[in-house]
Amino acid sequence: MRWLALIRPGDWLVFLLVAALVGFSIPQFWQGGLADRAIVRQEGKVFAEVDLRTRREILVPGPLGVTRIAVEPGRARVVADPGPRQYCVKQGWLMRPGEIAICAPNRVSLQITGRTKVYDSLSY
Repeated sequence: MRWLALIRPGDWLVFLLVAALVGFSIPQFWQGGLADRAIVRQEGKVFAEVDLRTRREILVPGPLGVTRIAVEPGRARVVADPGPRQYCVKQGWLMRPGEIAICAPNRVSLQITGRTKVYDSLSY
């Protein structure tokens, strides 16, 4: 604890500024930037590509029935799906680039993209 006496008021200011800079840079560098588009695929083909600045509802036909997708400013989600387990509905709101909800039985997927490409261990 003797080192604590050596820290001056200017040092505390530098520590606070660095902590604030790290806090503000995390969304930009760690998560791949901001989300700007939602891509809806049906049987592997692009069904719709929607800007995330608008509010919209998309109905996607599939082999089991219709999957309903809601798009709001900055986020999107699968609202209803005729699949038996509802995994894609339970994903909730997708807001970050790279997030995806897959309704496998109905062959529908919803993916969020941003300006920068997001990589993970599978796509590396």
